[in-house]
Amino acid sequence: MRELLEQETSSAAPQHPWLARRAVLSDPVERYRRMVEIRCTEDWVKQLFTDGLVAGSTHTCQGQEAVSVGVAAAARPADTVVCTYRGHGHALALGMAPEPLIAEILGRESGCVGGVGGSMHLSGRVIGLMPTMAIVGAGIPIAAGVAWAAQATKRDDVAIALFGDGAANIGAFHEGINLAAVWRLPVVFVCENNLYGEYSSISDTTGVTDIATRASSYGIPGEIVDGQDLDAVTSAMSAAIDRARSGEGPSLLEMKTYRYSGHSRSDTGAYRPAGELETWLARDPLQLYAARLAAMGAASPEELEAIRTETRQSVELAVAAAKSAKEPASDAMFRHVLEGVR
Repeated sequence: MRELLEQETSSAAPQHPWLARRAVLSDPVERYRRMVEIRCTEDWVKQLFTDGLVAGSTHTCQGQEAVSVGVAAAARPADTVVCTYRGHGHALALGMAPEPLIAEILGRESGCVGGVGGSMHLSGRVIGLMPTMAIVGAGIPIAAGVAWAAQATKRDDVAIALFGDGAANIGAFHEGINLAAVWRLPVVFVCENNLYGEYSSISDTTGVTDIATRASSYGIPGEIVDGQDLDAVTSAMSAAIDRARSGEGPSLLEMKTYRYSGHSRSDTGAYRPAGELETWLARDPLQLYAARLAAMGAASPEELEAIRTETRQSVELAVAAAKSAKEPASDAMFRHVLEGVR
């Protein structure tokens, strides 16, 4: 990963546009713009699915944007992020542009992996995004392995594993964190606790209220974070990444958040208690951060509205471009499978 980034960012080569998109996250206003972009893109993905243009299922993250942007703002591009099938927001936050992301979801040749991965298998090596995982919890031990590779080769890169609350009850969670703790690996485990493992409430499946408390079982720091507050996410992630990078080992962060859509596009969320969605909509991360920017004088209400309008228009153009892109040839599915054995 480091060698690839050095090639991409050397003076002899132009900077990759995705890295440029990542760099702007140092500006609080641009962080807000990125959250708006994620929301607009996910809304379009839902519509494209309804229109019959998305093969298979898709899982959107409206409501969880602060986690995605906070992780990206705290990490370096050379760090590695391993996330789940609900990974559109993470890919965009890390720097992937909307057009190749949407094109991949639509199965188009211009997609980030050529249209053969789809919604659940996004990847972007230049921004540190490992292929997203469709198997629940699968990314946890993989992130530990990536961290071990960095440790063994004496690089100061950090791995970040993102997973849902449902994954905290499977063996890979315990095995991955235990191994990382024993070897003091440079990895941050981030649980996006949106209260539901697919269609089941965490209260029906998990014996503890706060998943972060499990960190004590492995002798590592655990922290509960307000996942609707972008600054809180960025601050907690920065501290955990700094600990990992300095050789102090892993941390477990639990981001308390909520998905406004159902588990997958076909899920209407009828299992939610009355009033729960409305309670979380009142803490919409986009609205909270917009109010903070306005209060600190970083952007006026008019400027924030202009950002929302501009972003909606740019995502709409990305959708149009993705829809008009070519579909890959049928043999494209074998391109990265057979080349290694020929």
